Amino acid sequence: MNALSSLVFVLILAALAWAGGVVAPLRPLFGIVLPGVAILVFLVGLAMRVIGWARVPVPFRITTTCGQQRSLPWIRSSWIESPWTRAGVVVRMALEVLLFRSLFRHTSAAITTERVGDGHGPAEPGAGPPRIVFGEQKWLWLAALAFHWSFLFVLLRHLRFFLEPTPAWVGALATVDGFFQVGAPVLYLTDLALLAALTYLFVRRLTDAQARYISLFQDYFALYLLLGLVCTGVLMRYFVRTDVVAIKELALGLVTLAPTVPAGVSPLFFVHLFLLSVLVAYFPFSKLVHMAGVFLSPTRNLANTNRMRRHVNPWNYPVKVHTYEEWEDEFRDKMKAAGLPVERP
Repeated sequence: MNALSSLVFVLILAALAWAGGVVAPLRPLFGIVLPGVAILVFLVGLAMRVIGWARVPVPFRITTTCGQQRSLPWIRSSWIESPWTRAGVVVRMALEVLLFRSLFRHTSAAITTERVGDGHGPAEPGAGPPRIVFGEQKWLWLAALAFHWSFLFVLLRHLRFFLEPTPAWVGALATVDGFFQVGAPVLYLTDLALLAALTYLFVRRLTDAQARYISLFQDYFALYLLLGLVCTGVLMRYFVRTDVVAIKELALGLVTLAPTVPAGVSPLFFVHLFLLSVLVAYFPFSKLVHMAGVFLSPTRNLANTNRMRRHVNPWNYPVKVHTYEEWEDEFRDKMKAAGLPVERP
């Protein structure tokens, strides 16, 4: 139901955007007002989330490690898995942000009753007691890596719509992306990677029982927004004739605060732009905001120096305590009457 309801909701949003692109009085609303509001919500919401995370007290090091911590000189330590220097933290964060190192080592767990094969034939289902079987999740890591890097490349390529003149490095990036020169217009590899990665992530969420069990409306909603955004972009580039000059005029008007909606902008572009606006406005309040949160995670951005120096909570304040001596003075007569020993007569 979560998958179906979120799909219906995204389709309704796409239909509204299509109507906004067809009806002339609504074109400024969907082409100028809503994108501007989405950017404002994104900036304010993201700033509030980051400030909220930064204000959370971190009284001691709570680093999450899977390597040997630095202790005695003759014990070999892991300077990346359990870093004790700022350089080690930077390397570990870089590997996490750029290559998803923790996801690469992620494993799945499942319960099976298959009997372990004895080498003379296949295992028989239901022939043994239940046991846990662990498996690798390399396809999940590859799909996540392909999606994030491809999405970054696509965002950088789209800078040609917002900058005039277009920087040379943006053109070079597009040249590398379309290296194979398949068809006309040039087929970008990142477009294929985005579609493949999103399809895998969506199918996995539907077919994997554990992932489907914990999937909420918000999870499918974000996936459908991304799929709709990528699909409309692919349609406009390869299948539907689009006035690129008019789109660039609209984009330049937005960034220069002199917005205008040219007549040549197609309704499909309004669907693409509105889905992007919804995604941008939804970003600070969704799980997608982990893009910023990973840098403020105390389990990742702190050196593991718990054995090297003592960490004292800087927010400690004086607390009135009731010592044992005071407690004995208060109950001494009753303790003597009950036959209990006392330290002072």
